[in-house]
Amino acid sequence: MIPYLDLHKINDRHRADFESAFKVFMDRGQNILGEAVTDFESQFAQYCGVKFCVGVGNGLDALRLIFEAYKVIGKLKPGDKVLVCAHTYVATVLSVKQAGLTPVLIDATEDTFNFDLKALNELNDPDIKAILPTHLYGALAPMNEISALANTRNWLVIEDAAQAHGAKNQHNSRAGHLGDAAGFSFYPTKNLGALGDAGAVTTDDAQLAEVIRCLRNYGSQQRYYNKFSGFNSRLDELQAAFLTIKLPQLDQDNARRVHIAMRYDAEIINPHIRLPLGRYHGDHVYHLYVVRTGYREKLERHLQRQGIGTLIHYPVPPHKQEGLTELGLERHPIAEQLHDTVLSIPMSPVLTEEEVDQVIAGLNSFTP
Repeated sequence: MIPYLDLHKINDRHRADFESAFKVFMDRGQNILGEAVTDFESQFAQYCGVKFCVGVGNGLDALRLIFEAYKVIGKLKPGDKVLVCAHTYVATVLSVKQAGLTPVLIDATEDTFNFDLKALNELNDPDIKAILPTHLYGALAPMNEISALANTRNWLVIEDAAQAHGAKNQHNSRAGHLGDAAGFSFYPTKNLGALGDAGAVTTDDAQLAEVIRCLRNYGSQQRYYNKFSGFNSRLDELQAAFLTIKLPQLDQDNARRVHIAMRYDAEIINPHIRLPLGRYHGDHVYHLYVVRTGYREKLERHLQRQGIGTLIHYPVPPHKQEGLTELGLERHPIAEQLHDTVLSIPMSPVLTEEEVDQVIAGLNSFTP
C-alpha cells in the first residue's frame, strides 16, 4: 500500500534530533514562549527574507491575528471587506469572518486554481480594504498582478502561505515576503510540518509584529497587564524546537517534491485525467499534486484497488458549507467545478522512485 502521505516516515528521519530536543525541553523547564520559540522565529524570518516572525498556535490564528492587529492599528475596522478566492480551504474564509470582517469570494480560473484576475480588476467597491490570496497547493498566487492592483486601490495584501513554505517568485522572494504580512500553518501535513498544531506570521512591519506579539498572549506585553483585548495563541516551545530541526531540510524536500511532480507531468498519460499544468507565478513547491477528472469516484476506487491512497482537496467549497450560509447564494461556477473534479495523489519527499512508478502506472491504467 502506498499511503497518500506517510507522516511517520517523514518525521522518523529526525527521530534522534527530536528526542534530543525533548530532553533539552525537559531540562530547561521553560514551557511557554521561551528560547525555542525565539530561535525558530529568528531562523524562519531569515529563511523567508523578512524582518519579523511571530509564532502562534496555528495557521488560522496567524491570519486572524493579522486582521485583528490591523484593526488595533486602525488600518481595518469591523465590517470591512476582504477578497478571498472561492477555491480555497475553509480556514481562509474563517480567518476573515472571525476577525469581524466580511469575506467577499471571487471565482477561480481553471488553469491556476486561483483568483480570476479579470474579475478582480472589474471590482469597484470602496468597502474592500484587503485581499487575501492563497498560495494554493504550493503554487504562488499571481502576486505581481495582485500587488499592482492593490497599490492602485489601497488594499492591504495578506498572504495565506499555509501551503507554500519555501516557494519563490521570479525575483527570488519567498512566500511570506510578497505582501504586507503572511500567515503560515505548520500543521503536520505541510511541507514544513510540526508534530502538532503550530503557525506563524511574517512581516516587515515592526508595529504589526509588536501588536501580534501582544495579541497572541492575551493582549499582554507584561504579565497580568493587558494592553489589548487579546487571545491565547502561542507557538508551543516543543513544536518550535521540532520546526527548527526540520527547517534546514525544507529546500531539499521541496526539490524532491518538484522532481516527483516533473515525473508525474511527463509520464501520466491518460485522456480521462487532467494534470495541473497551468500557468504558475513562480516556484511550485507541490504541497499537493492535484489531478482533475470527471470520473473522480471511479478513479478513487481504481487507485484504492491498486493500493494507492488519495484525498480530495477540497470536496465542498466554502460558500456551500452548512456553517457559512451567510456567504450568500451567489454561484462560483469554476470553483464549484474544481471542487467536483479534483483528486490529490501521493506527493511526499519520502516517496521512492518505485512508489512513483506504481502511482503513474495506476493512473495510466485507469478507464472509466
